[in-house]
Amino acid sequence: MEWEFNGEREKITTHVWPAEEPRWIALLAHGYGEHIGRYEHVADTLLRHGAVVYGPDHMGHGRSGGERVLVHDFEEVVTDLHTVEDRARTDHPGLPVVLIGHSMGGMIAARYAQRYGTGLTALVLSGPVLGRWGPIKMLLELEEIPDIPIDIATLSRDLPVGEAYAADPLVWHGPFKRATVEAFDRCMATISAAGRLGALPTLWVHGEADELVPLDATRGGIAEIRGEDLTEIIYPGARHEVFNETNKDEVLADVTGFIARHVES
Repeated sequence: MEWEFNGEREKITTHVWPAEEPRWIALLAHGYGEHIGRYEHVADTLLRHGAVVYGPDHMGHGRSGGERVLVHDFEEVVTDLHTVEDRARTDHPGLPVVLIGHSMGGMIAARYAQRYGTGLTALVLSGPVLGRWGPIKMLLELEEIPDIPIDIATLSRDLPVGEAYAADPLVWHGPFKRATVEAFDRCMATISAAGRLGALPTLWVHGEADELVPLDATRGGIAEIRGEDLTEIIYPGARHEVFNETNKDEVLADVTGFIARHVES
């Protein structure tokens, strides 16, 4: 089911995967240029492990309003996500909340945890854009941002994943918008300066062969925000979308195992 609300700047469409007797709430934050519909199998796994799942299409993405992939300020995206959490808590009072973010969604989730982490039971960051992401610095230096299509082979070793991505009409296949690039840069700097995550249990998963968001660059960003309870899992040979990798069952088992230890303790 879907519901729509007036976000900070645009109408936001949120998908809800309902559960009859959920034990916890999962919030999903998707990555740049994609949409929450690509996380159907992730949501199904979370449902089987006791969650009710809420995931918005961020502004300018998927079925939400706004010019495609245009984000002026990621603080607004974080606030929109908090509106989703508020709705989830109204629908399911008293349940613990876990936030799961991938790539750009990992950046959004990290900033969310800095702003609203006291309300979270756990945080999962998948291939998060943190620290110093090379493409952003490179694009900021260009007078005109080129239209360079993503190499779909960098998404996953499971090649049909990239083929489906390329054929998906809800995925953005054009160039970055300059305002969005500038917003990325400001958000990463804000996260780096805003401090650590304290006692919030955090799981960081990343593909060792991730070329889109390289492991070493993210490691520096994780070091800047890591709190007292960080679990790190790096998957040898895996590329950017670990939830869509050839070992996705292993990844999702690691994620649900981590969550279970905290929502059921």
